[in-house]
Amino acid sequence: MHLRPLGTEDGVYAPAVMQVTGWRRVLHLLLLLAALGSGRAMGLRISWCLSVPSDDDYCLSWRVAVETNNIRGWRTVPGQCLRHVEGYMLGGQYRRDVGTVVDQIYQYARGVPFSGDGKDAWIMDVDDTCLSNLRYYQGKRFGGDPFDPVGFKAWAQMGICPALPAVLQVFNDLVAAGFKVFLLTGRDEETMGAPTTENLHNQGFLNYERLIMRGPAYKGKSAIVFKSDVRKQLVNQGYRIWGNVGDQWSDLLGDCVGDRTFKIPNPMYFVP
Repeated sequence: MHLRPLGTEDGVYAPAVMQVTGWRRVLHLLLLLAALGSGRAMGLRISWCLSVPSDDDYCLSWRVAVETNNIRGWRTVPGQCLRHVEGYMLGGQYRRDVGTVVDQIYQYARGVPFSGDGKDAWIMDVDDTCLSNLRYYQGKRFGGDPFDPVGFKAWAQMGICPALPAVLQVFNDLVAAGFKVFLLTGRDEETMGAPTTENLHNQGFLNYERLIMRGPAYKGKSAIVFKSDVRKQLVNQGYRIWGNVGDQWSDLLGDCVGDRTFKIPNPMYFVP
C-alpha cells in the first residue's frame, strides 16, 4: 500500500494511517475471539475476560446476606462455601467479629439510664451466644450437613460447650452493673435442663436472673413465637428490656425485642 508523505495537498496520509490502524484492531479482535473460542473448546476458564466471580467472592456475599437476614430458610451451607465458612470460623475473623459486637454492647450499655429498681433487664441466647457449639459443627462440616436433632441433643447433654470469652466477659459486667440478665434458649427443658445449667455454671455464667427453656407448651412452635411470648411475659412483669443478644435472627425478631438488639455472627445454621 502506497502512503503519500504528510503535508501533501490532498492530505490523504492521515486517513490512510487510520485505515491501517483500524484493520490492525479488527485483526487483533479476530485473533482474540479465536483464542477464546479455542479456550472454551478445551474447557479452559478465562475468568479474567469473562468476569466470572470466584467461589470466595460468592461465599463472602452469601455470608453477608445471611448475617443481614436477606437469605432465610436455608438448610445447609452451600457446598462451594464449606472451606470459606471453615476459614471464617477458625481463622480469627469470627472471633474478631464477635469482639466488635461486644464492643458495641459496652458502648450502648454505658448510656442506658439505669434506674436501680431491679427491673432493668437484658436477654441473652445460649447456643452460639453464651456457649459455643463450634466443636460439634466441626464434625458436621461447619453446617454442610443438615441439622441432626438427635446428634445435637446428645452433644448438648454432654455439657462440655465452651463459653464465648467475649460474651462471658460482657455478661459478668452487666450482672455486676446491676442488670437482670435472663438466659433464653430454645433447648428442651425436660431433656436438656440439668446439663445446660451445669454447663453454664462450669463456664462461669453465674448470678443470672433466670434460665428460661422451651417447655411442652411450645413444642413444635417457632423460636420467634416462643421467645416473643417469654419477652412479653417479662415486660408484663415490669421489666424493661434494654438489650437483646443472639446469634439467630429468630432471637431478635418478634414482640418486645428490647431497646437494642445485637447479632452474634453465625453462618453455620439457621433457626426459624
